[in-house]
Amino acid sequence: MNHELTAVPLARASSNAFSGAPGDPAVSGAWWRDAVIYQVYVRSFADSDGDGVGDLRGVRERLPHLARLGVDAVWLTPFYVSPQADGGYDVADYRAVDPLFGDLADADDLVRAAHALGLRVIVDVVPNHTSEAHPWFRDALAGVPGARERYLFRPGRGADGELPPNDWESVFGGPAWTRVEDGEWYLHLFAPEQPDLDWEHPEVAEEFESVLRFWLDLGVDGFRVDVAHGMVKAPGLPDIGRGAQATLIGTEPLPFFDQDGVHAIHRSWRRLLDSYGDGRIGVAEAWAPTSERLALYVRPDELHQAFNFRFLNCPWDPAAMRTVIDESLAATASVGAPTTWVLSNHDVVRHVTRYGGGARGLARARAAALLMLALPGSAYVYQGEELGLPEVTDLPDAARQDPAYRRGRGGAGAGAAEAGAAEAEGQDGLRDGCRVPLPWSGEEAPYGFGPGGSWLPQPAGWAGLSVAAQTGDPHSTLELYRAALELRRAMPGLGAPESGQGGCREEWPGAGSGPAVFARGMRWRPAPDGVLLFTRPGFACTLNTRATAVELPSPGRPVLSSAPVETDGRTVRLPPDSCTWWAM
Repeated sequence: MNHELTAVPLARASSNAFSGAPGDPAVSGAWWRDAVIYQVYVRSFADSDGDGVGDLRGVRERLPHLARLGVDAVWLTPFYVSPQADGGYDVADYRAVDPLFGDLADADDLVRAAHALGLRVIVDVVPNHTSEAHPWFRDALAGVPGARERYLFRPGRGADGELPPNDWESVFGGPAWTRVEDGEWYLHLFAPEQPDLDWEHPEVAEEFESVLRFWLDLGVDGFRVDVAHGMVKAPGLPDIGRGAQATLIGTEPLPFFDQDGVHAIHRSWRRLLDSYGDGRIGVAEAWAPTSERLALYVRPDELHQAFNFRFLNCPWDPAAMRTVIDESLAATASVGAPTTWVLSNHDVVRHVTRYGGGARGLARARAAALLMLALPGSAYVYQGEELGLPEVTDLPDAARQDPAYRRGRGGAGAGAAEAGAAEAEGQDGLRDGCRVPLPWSGEEAPYGFGPGGSWLPQPAGWAGLSVAAQTGDPHSTLELYRAALELRRAMPGLGAPESGQGGCREEWPGAGSGPAVFARGMRWRPAPDGVLLFTRPGFACTLNTRATAVELPSPGRPVLSSAPVETDGRTVRLPPDSCTWWAM
């Protein structure tokens, strides 16, 4: 069968779970527990004014694509006033739109247009650091009394203070400290243009509560919290005693990440979000050494979701995948939260390339997408993954803009260092290759991205990957995603099951001995080597990770597959590197 053939009634692709304005009773509740949220990297989504850089008006004009795709919400990367030293994650004014992306009226128009289409809007907030151009930091450098107390300024070590205060390293490479003219040093866990704030100072917490209220009052539906694990540092800022610290993020305890003190901040933000009473949410970009530590960020009185980077980093291996899935579900279930699943984002090599590139990488990426969308909880889709875009690995040096490249890191940008599985297949492990602007239509660059060029060059062969080229093609990756998201709404066993739903207990053909794992309406079933098979109410999912076809008893009626399957109703032949959904 081809993936356009389905055997169950489908919901309308435009029938998103949310309609109406925030504050209406119909939009309240735990919509986020099974939401599919689409990440827009604003610079690279759509350009409305011809300057080669995506903007808020461009996003608004392309919102119908997201409504047709069938997602529930859109997450926007930073569009605030910024010198753009790190793609907008160096914020100079948290309450204003950078002219590069439009103005505050454009932000308001975008939120209203999204809501009219049934889409919620989540925006980035960057609380770990500001831009060096932020008025607070300018005051600190100018010697304004008390201004440096909002940041982490320290005297240096050595006879004349010529050495950094400790051995911490920047995620972007080199020391995490920069010395200023009067001899003191300031901490920046990322670029020098991004000085870390001191969250022990009460004015910092007061300022960010005001910033959150500003955007909530404008109508946004929540925040993705950048570096949600980083705002609090260990007392005394102790040395780590070893190098290559970026490779330790998310694997070992570190004195500058995942300190217990961050949870008081998130609890205060949860109280603020809940005070709006209409489903506003907080999403943690948090790296923690274990699934159990990550689950602390989504306890009932903290944030609503946390990115599951262990799933993103998981290799194409069925045993590893099952372990990550089981541990992730168990950890979040222990605190009553949903698990989130994500395959790509603006910081890591696109998963088509991570999975091997070419035809095999695309086949695996399509299969992984169906696996992700079949699992209990919420899923994140990074712009362009619905088109099957690969990483661009041959960008000319003159075009590259990742700050880690400019610092001469040559192998561990922020995303690559934090997601080690991404390093090997990218351009020196840096992040420009996943940020190349999207192809919308046409036979040559910029493929409908905008009336001008594009800030990063697009490959010559992307015409066939554009939205226009893939629309209506039953074999395309875009139509696969559209069908999957429509089925996800239509099949009651998908999404996030109600509390207490339990495992699947229907009769199972060919079930043998072995442990049965129940997790939030999901149960693993016996399967051949290299195959994962699980059921949920009225539904089964098979993933064949092998390079050859596999035959097994048919789990039910095939409704969607990432590659054509052969079945006589009793047995099925699963194609290599494929995933199939079944109605039971």
